Amino acid sequence: MPESKTITDTVHGTIRLDPLVLDLLETLELQRLNSIRQLGLTYLVFPGANHSRIEHCLGVSHVAGRMADALGLPTEDRALVMAGGLLHDVGHGPFSHTLEHVLSSELAVDHMHLTQRIITGEDDNVAPEERKAFPRVPGISEVLDEHGIKPSRVAALIRGLSGEGLQGRLHDFSRPKRTERKVLYQIIHSAIDADQVDYLIRDAHYTGVALGVIDVNRLMQTLVLRDGEMAVDRKGLPALEGILVARGLMYSSVYFHKTVRIAEQMVARAVERSDAPIASIQKMVDHELLGWLVAQGGFQREVALRIKYRKLLKRAVAWAADDLDAGQRDALRRLSKHRAERRQAEDALARRAGLEPGHVIVDIPLPELLVSEPRIAQTDITIVDDGEVSRLSRLSPLARALQLRAVSDWAVMVACDPAARAKVAKLAPKVLF
Repeated sequence: MPESKTITDTVHGTIRLDPLVLDLLETLELQRLNSIRQLGLTYLVFPGANHSRIEHCLGVSHVAGRMADALGLPTEDRALVMAGGLLHDVGHGPFSHTLEHVLSSELAVDHMHLTQRIITGEDDNVAPEERKAFPRVPGISEVLDEHGIKPSRVAALIRGLSGEGLQGRLHDFSRPKRTERKVLYQIIHSAIDADQVDYLIRDAHYTGVALGVIDVNRLMQTLVLRDGEMAVDRKGLPALEGILVARGLMYSSVYFHKTVRIAEQMVARAVERSDAPIASIQKMVDHELLGWLVAQGGFQREVALRIKYRKLLKRAVAWAADDLDAGQRDALRRLSKHRAERRQAEDALARRAGLEPGHVIVDIPLPELLVSEPRIAQTDITIVDDGEVSRLSRLSPLARALQLRAVSDWAVMVACDPAARAKVAKLAPKVLF
């Protein structure tokens, strides 16, 4: 068993890596994340956003350990949440969330479900031929077993208290007799979990956008354990509100930036219009996906080259939710639920504008957001004030307002080749509504 080591992290400074973390880092499943950008194609808009998914996973594990220490949890629980933090994203595919909705549509699962299955050894995110090249490297479940941690217990933490297990086969801490363990769920997946604390400050640092700066130390000082759950002392209310504001602003300014969305949708359409099984694409990393698209030729090759040389489609027209009547909203719901209908609308727009299929994109972001970030509207956090328990939504008008704030400026956006923007903008209402 290796000794503990320290590394220097970009945003957290010196981080200690315990033997469990070091052993998990040797697995192929985790090392694969070195080749996946944390923010997908965001680097096309924010040039510094080239950090990897494994950096984030290390950061989440570190923050989870700090939370466990702040809450006074026992050593075995600390190890459990640190493992959960390190492994919470092993199910990600190339360019992180870019293909999330395609995966969800094709396989009826999301990256969290895959993550759970990978942790328990029921699935793999490493291609079989690559796994064979390293026969002596153990998998995640083997490493956890060697350290006396049940893989099913780690996998159970990934979705938090509101999540579903793997058909009831995962350990369920939410049962009444295990209520003292709810805090373990909350450290990994809740309204103020270790995941969000890390990605907000990390992504703000690498993008250069000063919107994700939060007072982590103050949050740690005011975390309390109340009835087996994680809560925040009222003295930490400003730090808590800062996290929620940072989350809202980072989503609208960075994660859902219109140009980022267009680039992501271009890659997603290239994959959708291919005949390849999405399960095999999910095992790729960023450069492998682009190389694969080039090898496919045709539309897929064109999209890969457009991404490589940043020759993207441009926004032609967009509508906010308030701009649409009830009938138009119903039409968008149908398009968002039925990918075939959305594709028909895109092709109809392209054809009438004199463009080739695939050169018009209809982006309806809300359903995809709920798949990639189900916590976006969560603000109802337990607050302890002089021994009395309340909810953040009662104490903070800011938190209530953030629940109503739209993440993106548009309910639907249409993008196309720059030369056809005026024509597509004119045709879009007739085709979509």
